[in-house]
Amino acid sequence: MNEIQKLIHQHCPNGVEYRRLNEVINYKQPTQYIVKSTEYNNEYTIPVLTAGDSFILGYTNENEGIYEATKEKPVIIFDDFTTSFHWVDFRFKVKSSAMKMLTPKEGISFRYLYYAMKCIKYSPKEHARQWISNYSNLPIPIPPLPIQEEIVKILDTFTELEGELEAELKLRQKQYKYYLNKL
Repeated sequence: MNEIQKLIHQHCPNGVEYRRLNEVINYKQPTQYIVKSTEYNNEYTIPVLTAGDSFILGYTNENEGIYEATKEKPVIIFDDFTTSFHWVDFRFKVKSSAMKMLTPKEGISFRYLYYAMKCIKYSPKEHARQWISNYSNLPIPIPPLPIQEEIVKILDTFTELEGELEAELKLRQKQYKYYLNKL
């Protein structure tokens, strides 16, 4: 029996409770954080984000309307049309209002919610806003906090290891190309 199984047996022998995302996550419109100018410059310091695949669109020098996310107070940015999302723990501005800013309600591990959302299999059927009408109504398991914390500890370890392996792979590919060119 692994550690999580032991914790489940100890804290919730009758099974894990399921709750809808809107019961455990608050959302906010990003209107006040939208960048005014899209003339980005890599010499500026404030990143402009999108919840889509590109994530960092560029950098701005605008000093007002900055979302003050930190390691202690992160946010999830959620693309309301594609349902793509990102964990953000640094200051930023956003490109458009087509996203939601997600924060946890009390008594829940926010990092656990992030990982639980990554496990959701959902594809929008139409180009429409998804959070309020669909996505936020999806149920996820909400085990007791000690179990959430153990799950996060394990998944964070794997995430760090994955990042290290990706960096190593990139170095090996660069090395391979170098020696291939030498031949």
